[in-house]
Amino acid sequence: MNIFDSHCHLDDPSFESDFKDVLHRAAAAEVYRMLVVGTDRNTSDRAVALAKGHSNLFASVGVHPHDARSCTEETLAHLMTLASDPKVVAWGETGLDFNRMHSSRKDQERWLIRQLEVAETLDLPLIFHERDSQGRLLEILKARTCRPAVIHCFSGTEAELARYLEMGFYIGVTGIVTVSQRGALLRQMVPSIPANRLLIETDAPYLTPTPQRNQFRRNEPAFVREVLLKVAEVREEDPEALAEQVWFNTCSLFRIDPSTI
Repeated sequence: MNIFDSHCHLDDPSFESDFKDVLHRAAAAEVYRMLVVGTDRNTSDRAVALAKGHSNLFASVGVHPHDARSCTEETLAHLMTLASDPKVVAWGETGLDFNRMHSSRKDQERWLIRQLEVAETLDLPLIFHERDSQGRLLEILKARTCRPAVIHCFSGTEAELARYLEMGFYIGVTGIVTVSQRGALLRQMVPSIPANRLLIETDAPYLTPTPQRNQFRRNEPAFVREVLLKVAEVREEDPEALAEQVWFNTCSLFRIDPSTI
């Protein structure tokens, strides 16, 4: 199988001591490509540096809603410069998070809208983070001509899923789908995601799937294989066929040649 972890944070300090081993374990699990996602200026710098140093890594740049409070026009200018590198294939992760409120609603909405404008200028697909925005993300996106995008770590309702799909978005599924209680609702919705709109991701080092979460606190790209297998089980599909479809979906969204490994 060819498996693509469409969202991870390999720039995280927890990977510094065994980074090469992490990549080797990913390859052993047939995870041959990974997208390292930026969340602010510093993480975007590191994501791009990693992608430039490894042929199987790609990068995105952006400002996470948690970090909106510290975003400036100078920050966006720096990220736009980073985005000129061919290994940068998306803008994000950006969006709204009204759960933890590390940044005010005003700051989150202001810098989300600016990043939508920047992504349009740069002709880049988007990676959206959404948590407890009570439909506000959809309101903002509906008011604009939105670019191709993925809803990272989808955890919304059936109605929200339907609206995202109507807008042409891809849906990112994480290790939550493997967790008994927390993933129950997601497992109910996974079969209704069209095959050509499905992405899988780890969000490493977070959201370790079952059964690895019983042994390891840190998630890593190799474990996205468990996400694929659980999604295939829930959808009653052949894992190899699903892997091929998801590989193609991911490469299509991020405009990466699917035939080059």
